[in-house]
Amino acid sequence: MSSAPHIQVETKYIPPSDLSLPAISVQVTRLVGSYMLWVGTTDVAAEDVRKAPLQGRLAKDWACAMPTKDVSTPGIPPAATSLFRSSSSDAALPMAQRLARRFGKQIYLSLDLPPAFDSIGQGARLLLAVEKALLETLKEMEQPQTQ
Repeated sequence: MSSAPHIQVETKYIPPSDLSLPAISVQVTRLVGSYMLWVGTTDVAAEDVRKAPLQGRLAKDWACAMPTKDVSTPGIPPAATSLFRSSSSDAALPMAQRLARRFGKQIYLSLDLPPAFDSIGQGARLLLAVEKALLETLKEMEQPQTQ
């Protein structure tokens, strides 16, 4: 008996890695051969993490990246485009490319991060924490499902 592919949605709470950073919420929609990701900072409790995306903004900084299937040119970055971005945000595009290369799947990535962290010099640290959270979450999702 074969099971047909299905859409799976998971929302995860990532506690702050240090006291100067906020908690992060990651919502992953697993599609056939691709991931749609929303990542934002959150002040909801871990047990209420499913509410975090409802309080955020989809498409604040939104990009799509498609991995290359040509193994003869491994240094070519994945094709990518910004679907929407504001003047203050452009981090989704390169991050989506790195994730597409790493996981070999199409990535739709929406980052919903407050610009205030850039103004106080914490923007790079927050982006690093976000990318780390995404890597860990996608690695978990890529593990074979046991029945």
